[in-house]
Formats: sequence, structure tokens, C-alpha cells
Amino acid sequence: MTYKIGAPGFLNLSDMQYFSEKISKMIRVLILCFFVGMHCGFGQQILPERERARVVDEILAERLNHLLPELMDRSGIDMWVVISREYNEDPVLRTMLPATWLNARRRTILLFYRDREKDTLEKLAVARYDFGANIKGAWDKEQQPDQWARLVELIKERDPQKIALNFSEHFNIADGLVHTDLEEFKSYLEPELEERIVSAEPLAVGWIETRTPREMMIYEQLVEITHNIIAEAFSEKVITPGVTTTTDVEWWMRDKVTQLGLETWFHPTVDVQRNNEGLTGHLYSFSDRPDQEIIQPGDLLHCDFGITYLRLNTDCQELAYVLKPGETDAPDFLLDALEEGNRVQDILTDQFKTGRRGNEILLSALKQGKAEGLHPAIYTHPLGSYGHSAGPTIGMWDSQGGVPGDGDYTLFPNTVYAIELNTTVHIEEWNRDIRVMLEEAGFWGDNGFRYVKGRQTDLLLIPRVKDHLGE
Repeated sequence: MTYKIGAPGFLNLSDMQYFSEKISKMIRVLILCFFVGMHCGFGQQILPERERARVVDEILAERLNHLLPELMDRSGIDMWVVISREYNEDPVLRTMLPATWLNARRRTILLFYRDREKDTLEKLAVARYDFGANIKGAWDKEQQPDQWARLVELIKERDPQKIALNFSEHFNIADGLVHTDLEEFKSYLEPELEERIVSAEPLAVGWIETRTPREMMIYEQLVEITHNIIAEAFSEKVITPGVTTTTDVEWWMRDKVTQLGLETWFHPTVDVQRNNEGLTGHLYSFSDRPDQEIIQPGDLLHCDFGITYLRLNTDCQELAYVLKPGETDAPDFLLDALEEGNRVQDILTDQFKTGRRGNEILLSALKQGKAEGLHPAIYTHPLGSYGHSAGPTIGMWDSQGGVPGDGDYTLFPNTVYAIELNTTVHIEEWNRDIRVMLEEAGFWGDNGFRYVKGRQTDLLLIPRVKDHLGE
């Protein structure tokens, strides 16, 4: 259908009415997209803040009411005391904040008491008010002016076998109790109660690392959003060979996350490997990656990128190839190199078994990979409430012989990991070695291992020719 303009440069009344209606409709669609959180053309729904708060609080209630009692029984801890102050929050307490609490208030003290015989869990806040809908306030300052004294009263009334506090030698996330609060608390305790103080490490780590079924449904959405952003970043929509730099792509990813109303938990990195001795004649380490390179045809691109949404985090590394004129796919030698990276992934995840230590998994996987003629490096870490989360560390890039402490922690079910690793591959056609660096979210559960939302089994192509996600 065509519409005629009444006079050159002017719209008649009918034309103006038509375009006014079209513009009004477009505005209504944009407003609808904003309020329901559906970013048009992106595919995955992203909730507005009010809906996010509802979901966060619902999941928090499920975790406190159903998961926490199980974890307290598993760790043998019957009382857990979490102490924190505003703007200096314990990392564990941050994961327990109601959605509308962005920080603790004054000094916040939480007390959890598990009576296994009665199958009850008390959730109390030694504070002037309730700690959201899930944890009831248990301090009347008019009756007992001293907050510490009230905490001790609650402890004595329950007479726990253990008083678990968040201090830990190896897990920073489980080490949130500050020296001042510890000393003040102990000054109020009688020696008999002070002797019951233990580290909450097994309970705190379990709380941080364990995911519920509902969280895993949400995790699939997070990983899909992450994949979609990378796919768009590594496409002709963003990259013009000979013009666009790796730094340009990094900041595009940051801007994209901001536009979607999300957050990144670390600044993205994008780097290049190519047949050009003047660029990188050696394999650079993680601390000396080139700052900025102009992207060119024939480049192998790599990114490291993660987002935060609904109190969960992703961490993903993928690879892309910039097609040369006349090419419709990446060269076979690069596709073969990616297969070697996928093989290292398989070797690693085949080693997963509940009860195995992170260091055992690491050393067994490295041994098998080398026996198959591969050149692997493995630095897989727990993923979830934090990007570098708590749980068994399975190698670090500079600790391939094992990691003391958190590498000795055992694998539990219902946990998520960033399957992060690389393998060095010699490319005859380039007369040099390259690193195939991969990272993907994986879930370990009662039915074994699975990737949360697939993994990369083919290279992204620039310009786009085919989908990059395989299994």
C-alpha cells in the first residue's frame, strides 16, 4: 500500500493522521517491551526490577526453608550466627538480603537454630525489625538495650552444641566475620559457650554452592542471554574487519549488558590469535594480553565474558573466526583445534564424581589428556552466587599441580562450575602454537554432568554463516 504526499515537503491531514497512528503504536510497543522486560529482537525475557525482586525473594524463601535445614544436618551444625555491618557485608549475608535491602542495616545479626529431632529451623534477626519476610526480628531494644547481650540470651535459651561463625582459612566467601565483631561477641560469652565456637566453613560453602531446581531453570536463561550477547558481539553487526578493535568489542559488550538492564561481574576481554609473527610470536600469559588489536580477516577471536542476573553469575569463553574473502567456513586446522578443546572438556567432566576432591579431578584429567597427546591446562572453578564462587577449585592457570585448601574440598551434587580450560595446539599452517581457550557453565547433579545450556562445538563466523552452538 502506498500513501501520496499532498504537496512536496508537506503531509496532508490524512497522511499526518496515518503517521501519527504508526508512531503512537511504535511507542506503545516500546513501552510494553520496557515494562514486561522483553527486549525486542533479543529473544530471552529479562524481568523489570519489581518482578526480579519477587523472584529473588521467592527463591530465597525456598532456600532458607528447605535447603538450609538439609545443609545444617549435613554439616553437623545446629546453630549458625552470621554477623555483619552496613557497607561491610559478609559475602554470605549478601546472598540472604531481602530483594529490597541492598545492604545490611547498622549491625545485622542473623541466628539460625536447627532442632533435628523436632525437624524445626528457627530463623531470627537480632535487629530492631524483621529481616524481610523470611527472618523475624528478635530484639526489643527497649527491653534489652544491648544487642550483644540479646544475642547471648537467644543462644543460652537454645543451648546449641555448636556455634558456627563465618571464619575460614581457605574460602574467602566463608570468611566474612570481621575481627571487631568476633572480639566483641566473644567478650560477652562465658568460657563454656566460647568453647562451642566452630568454623561455619562447610555450611557457608554449602549454602553458597548449592543450587535449587528453580535456580537451575533460571540459570539456563542466564547462559542463553550470555551466549546471545557473545554471538552478537562476534558478528558483522559489531565487527568491521580492518576497522573494529578488540577494545571496541569489549566496550560494546559492556554497553549491551547495560542496555539490557543487567550487570557484568568483570570487564570482558577480547583477544586475537593469527598467522602474524609481528602480532604475537609467542603464547602470551594471562597477565600480558595485548591491549588492543585491529580485527582482520583470518583472525581467531576469543572472548571472556560473564553477566549477573537474579543473584546468579555466568562465565563464558568462546571463539570466532573472521572469514577471508571467498571463505564460507573456518579452516579445517582451526576446527580440528576446537575439537581438541572439546576433548579436554570431556576428559575433565568424565572425572566428576560426588565425593572426589578438586585436586583429584584435576590431576586425573591432566594425566589422561597428556596420555592422549593433548597439551591441556585446567582452571575450573565453582560458579553461582559469585563468579569465582565457593566449592572445589579444580586447578588454577598458574597452579596445575593442585590447589591447597579449596582444591581439597569435595564435589557435592546440585552445584555449578565454570568448565574453564585450554589446550595448546601447534598450527603448521601458521607455523606457531595457539591456545584453544574455552569456558562454559556446567551442572553436577544426581544424574551426572550436563552443560547448563550447551557448549561451543563450532566456531562463530564473521560474517555469520551458520549457528555456532552444537550439543
